[in-house]
Amino acid sequence: MAAFRPSCLLLGIALTLGCVSLSGGKEQFFVCSYEVVWDAALNSVKDRSLRVQDKQNGLIETNWTEMEGQERPYGLFRREGFGNKERARLTLALKQQDDITSVSVLETRQRWHARGGATTQATKWWPVEPSEVAMNDVVNQLNSTLQDKGCAGT
Repeated sequence: MAAFRPSCLLLGIALTLGCVSLSGGKEQFFVCSYEVVWDAALNSVKDRSLRVQDKQNGLIETNWTEMEGQERPYGLFRREGFGNKERARLTLALKQQDDITSVSVLETRQRWHARGGATTQATKWWPVEPSEVAMNDVVNQLNSTLQDKGCAGT
C-alpha cells in the first residue's frame, strides 16, 4: 500500500474548494489546529467591531465600516453621485478537515447612491466590487500570525 502524502490531500482540497476564489473571496489552507487558526482569524480583524463571532460554526463577520470611496461616475453621461460614501463588511469562514483548517475571507462592499434618478431606488446602498487591498491585508495578517505560530500554509 502506498504511503499517504499530506501534500496530495492539500492539493485535492485546494482543487475541490477553489471555486471560492472565483466568487471574489480569498481562501487559505493551514496545517494547524482549528483553535490556533480561529484565534489568528480573530486577531486579523481586531481593528473592526464584530457582528458575528460563532466559533462552533466557524463564522466571523464584522459590522459595516463606512469610509470615503473611489470616484465612480455612473450613467450614460458619466455623472458623479452624491459623494463617495462606501461601506464594507468582512466575513471569515473557517472549516476544519482532519489537521487542515481552511479560512475563506470575503469582503462585501457597497456604495451610497451610485445610480441616478429621483426614485427611492436611487437613494440606497448599491453593491460594488470588493477591495482586493482590504482582503489581502486580512490574509497577510492571518498568514503572518500563523507562520509565527509554526503553522504551515499552502
